[in-house]
Amino acid sequence: METAWEAALELLEKDLRRRDAAARTRRAYAVDVGQFARWALARGLLPELVGVKDVRGYIALLSGANSAPSTTARKLAALRALFASQREHGRIAQNPADLVSTPRRSSYLPRVLKEKEAARLLDAIGASGPAVKGSVVGGALNQRDHALFELAYGCGLRAEELVSLKITDIDYDGEQLRVEGKGRKTRYLPVGEGRDGRGEALRRTGSQWAHRPKRAGRACGRRGGAVPVKDWKTAGHERRAQTAAGVGHTRTNPGRGDAARSQA
Repeated sequence: METAWEAALELLEKDLRRRDAAARTRRAYAVDVGQFARWALARGLLPELVGVKDVRGYIALLSGANSAPSTTARKLAALRALFASQREHGRIAQNPADLVSTPRRSSYLPRVLKEKEAARLLDAIGASGPAVKGSVVGGALNQRDHALFELAYGCGLRAEELVSLKITDIDYDGEQLRVEGKGRKTRYLPVGEGRDGRGEALRRTGSQWAHRPKRAGRACGRRGGAVPVKDWKTAGHERRAQTAAGVGHTRTNPGRGDAARSQA
């Protein structure tokens, strides 16, 4: 019985890789489906024996355990992917998770930075940045941080999208930015010279990083390597700058259209 679930998980992993799903998505689905598999094993259920009532009961159990609606919705999405894989390979006739309603998520408007707050944040970057020996590198790092914050605010980029940018993703002449988002979907966003005309400074700074060996012009850290998303979010860049600017914790990336609304 346990072997049957292991085979189902392995088949799902192969299908996700074939569809070019992101590594993070594959890991999350493996964890969520693994939890369901253990729950089903305890009840003597094989993958082909799971029905709509079983999936609905499992989701109700999660909701009763005070799981956030977003967490429950993610786990249900993982189950839908699992049984879609089983159905595609002829293991089951229908997907039992398709008939289970997704928990309703609470909707709210996030608090985003206003124009003056964003300006204070950018002005504080130079004073709050890490101490680096050598004025050339220190200046390049400050210019990089200015560019990252401006792009996050002006283009509504996610943290992972932001730190994954390469210098070659910027079209200076066309004033647009190439971004690869979730599901490896590519979009192009308009981007201008930036606050105080830093476009040319960014071009020069990017050139310095791009010509360092093995760094490929990434939005990099002090040693030239790419900045991990967890470091950008929690280890200091955003928090130090917000503290120095006297701005409370908010979303630096307002998202498409949010910046205009926040300034109204």
